[in-house]
Amino acid sequence: MVSAHESLVCRGCGTQARLAVSLGSQPASDLFPAADSPQPDPAWPLELWWCPQCTLFQLGPIEALAEEPVRAIESKTSRAHARKMASSVLQDFPGLAGASVREFASHHGGSWLEALRDMGCTLAYDGEPAGLVVDAHALAHEQDVADCFATRAKALAPEGILVIEHHHLLSLVEQGQFDTIRHGHWSYLSLTAVQRLGRDHGLRVIQAVTESVFGGSLRVVLAHDGSTHPVDDSVAEVLAAEETAGLHDGSGLALFGRRAIESARSLKAFAEKQRDLGRSVLAYGAPSKAAILLGVSGIDRSLVPFTVDAAPMKHGLVIPGVRIPIRPVPELVAARPDVVLLLTWDLADEVVTQLEATGGWGAQYVLPVPVPHDFALEKEA
Repeated sequence: MVSAHESLVCRGCGTQARLAVSLGSQPASDLFPAADSPQPDPAWPLELWWCPQCTLFQLGPIEALAEEPVRAIESKTSRAHARKMASSVLQDFPGLAGASVREFASHHGGSWLEALRDMGCTLAYDGEPAGLVVDAHALAHEQDVADCFATRAKALAPEGILVIEHHHLLSLVEQGQFDTIRHGHWSYLSLTAVQRLGRDHGLRVIQAVTESVFGGSLRVVLAHDGSTHPVDDSVAEVLAAEETAGLHDGSGLALFGRRAIESARSLKAFAEKQRDLGRSVLAYGAPSKAAILLGVSGIDRSLVPFTVDAAPMKHGLVIPGVRIPIRPVPELVAARPDVVLLLTWDLADEVVTQLEATGGWGAQYVLPVPVPHDFALEKEA
């Protein structure tokens, strides 16, 4: 374990980074131990560091984590989003019709390849520069961010485009999504950082499109400096929004750290109030973010007896740190709790639609961040 007082060389540009936010010692979010495995679960400092040169927000230095099997199943939302994004990119850049494609894929799924093939694109041969290079939520899983940019720039044809879609740091900060920070996600990208890191590898940003999916994503399009692609007005608009939020100088992250603690306290207070009122609370989902959400908030089995998940490989396991059991979805329906805490809050529409398909039972569906709030009321707003 590395102390929070140790230094960190920026993963993107090599400059000395600065510690900005600490969420304490937290387990590896993809660990999912068996219910009878020895306790306590291993944990490491969960810290966000900021680079004053390229503005990259990134995890602090910790020892290498063991590779865990992928137990999640790809959501309907993720599959639909991939097709929508493939169509949108080809519509915005019609010259890519029939282009060769190379994808750097996330192990969480969300590949665009099938959709792009259906729309006439072809897979690039090994070593062949591609007209379209796609990174859909993969970059965050790589420790060496500089090498990732170099690899993607090398894979791109002279007049091609590189599309990097990622969870947008602006959404994380503005909406207090502290559970998005976790071991295994090594960087948290803003357009400001992508633009500065791209320059180091001969790339310029030509478009930036915000998407509401997965809690708030950003689709950034880059091209080689010497290409003929014009720069869209969207780039300046997103950069201005990030500056207003303090992402250009790190000031926004300090505020985010304070909001994270307030959000965690609010969630625990909500759960304790339901208990005191005699109302039952169960959860839906066992995403990687659950360990951070519940661990920082101090919520255990005394407040949430179990959660359910659609992924069979997670059944019989527990959320690391808090040890809340993970069970099949029908057990939640059979229990008919008063409150369903949506740990997969970024897929709330899909989850609630599933649970309400047969009429439901009058449960209150609650989103946990930035403070606990009713999902139905949010939809009506």
